[in-house]
Amino acid sequence: MRGRARAVLAAGVTTVALLAAACGGGGTEPGTSEASGQTGGEISIRGCTPENPLVPGNTSEVCGGNVIAAMAATLIHYDAETAAPKNDIAESIESDDNQNFTVKLKQGRKFHDGTDVKAKNFVDAWNYTAAGKNGQAGSYFYAPVEGYSDTQCGTDAEGNADCKGKPAKSETMSGLKVVDDTTFTIKTTEKVSNWPVRLGYSAFAALPDSFFKDPKAFEDKPIGAGPFQLESKSTTEMVLTKFADYTGDFKPSVDKVTFRIYGDDNASYADVVAGNLDFTDIIPADQLVGDAWKSDLPDRNASVETGTLAWYWYSPYDDQLKDNVDLRKSISMAVDRDLIAKQVYQGTVTPIKNWVSPTVDGFKEGACTEACTFNKDAAKALYDKAGGYKGTLTFTYNADTGGNKEYAEAVANQLKNNLGVDAQAVPTVDFATFNKKIRAGELKGLFRSGWQMDYPSIENFLTPIYASGAYPDGSNYGKYNNPAFDKLLSQAAAAPTIDEANALYQQAESLLNEDFPSAPLWARNTNVGWSENVTDVKVTAFGTLDLTSIKTV
Repeated sequence: MRGRARAVLAAGVTTVALLAAACGGGGTEPGTSEASGQTGGEISIRGCTPENPLVPGNTSEVCGGNVIAAMAATLIHYDAETAAPKNDIAESIESDDNQNFTVKLKQGRKFHDGTDVKAKNFVDAWNYTAAGKNGQAGSYFYAPVEGYSDTQCGTDAEGNADCKGKPAKSETMSGLKVVDDTTFTIKTTEKVSNWPVRLGYSAFAALPDSFFKDPKAFEDKPIGAGPFQLESKSTTEMVLTKFADYTGDFKPSVDKVTFRIYGDDNASYADVVAGNLDFTDIIPADQLVGDAWKSDLPDRNASVETGTLAWYWYSPYDDQLKDNVDLRKSISMAVDRDLIAKQVYQGTVTPIKNWVSPTVDGFKEGACTEACTFNKDAAKALYDKAGGYKGTLTFTYNADTGGNKEYAEAVANQLKNNLGVDAQAVPTVDFATFNKKIRAGELKGLFRSGWQMDYPSIENFLTPIYASGAYPDGSNYGKYNNPAFDKLLSQAAAAPTIDEANALYQQAESLLNEDFPSAPLWARNTNVGWSENVTDVKVTAFGTLDLTSIKTV
């Protein structure tokens, strides 16, 4: 087992020092061969159906995010092995007070349409993504910027955005200013010690002028400034080719990457074994049994600890669950996480009692107390005390990835046996449909969820998922809303030292244990396999394939 990558954030110092700081801990370099590959050629990797068109600010899931990460123009790049932040398009990001930031861009970087990447392309993109009327999934990432609240629409009686009846005061954030073609400034409402670390996430990507002239046309042919550009996309694949005019530091070796969309993990796995697909980041649960996958893919497999978590939400649209904390806790207590980890995942997941990944600095084990500890008798007693659940308790999952069927059925069977509830696992055809059902409020009962960190920070496992501002367009699918939690997040972001910030984030996490909007399950290892056609395979600290390292044989 390789050591986990730990990101050490230098809060309370200038941004220049922060971006120069190294990260401690072990790397994640599971499958790198001895530089035996060659430059050029093409590869194919497993993909899935994006929820939305490939617009950076409106993509908050991995199916689209993995493609955008190869195409987008961002200020910061995260090291593949450690997740340490490094300057990418940014020449520098400087601040003396962690509230007023000056960003200077490297000159000569171009978008795929040949236009220059300028400061206004970041400012315009950020304002567009933040504006409530545009309904972008990444809007809430801009909440710290001064004037963000003025770009948000008012809400109706049910807390949903009402941009027609209660339009926003402004379409732009007052905290963003263009100084010249290569310089812009950012002012946050409070001190945000880890603000520069966040800026490598794709929601902070620049957009070309052509996007604002015709956003719909951009959806058909997305344009970035990254090492790869989009050649074509369809319902079955997304094809990227190396951008000839890319002048950044993260040049790929391969000329072409095809993301093939699969609706069945067994099909993608079989194609890797047969040499018809070059890489998959999903190994079917039945292939984990007895390490069959390692026999099928000798010396071409890896199981890597990465910044990913799995949990399930309690539907905020379920009247039986939404106001009954004891009922929610009893259901969680009735789940034997250790048994599922052993029988379904063959030990490639680690049961967890936290809402935060063990891979990030600030992790404090055991934030989830008795509700995350399997206790059949105590669970049944609390369940009965809470009034039980009437009717069928559904556990909804997307059936196209990740062994979700097996674990959802295991959870449902345990709830049936341990609580006497009529529990049923309910599949949804694919991830895109699943997400749309969640956002439309169509799901009751329980539904699965997971998180692949966007940037290496304890904050990333709390704010984008549980802050009240991360609903409705963000990832707060449980509609969690606790002012005390939000206040702690703000205090933590403004803390002068990393230790003080982490202590406040830990306090915020403890409130999740009290309110219990979701139930943590396990930290996932990223299990991958590759064909004999490729070498120099490296899985990043985020659980993704490093497209700059992989080579063809």
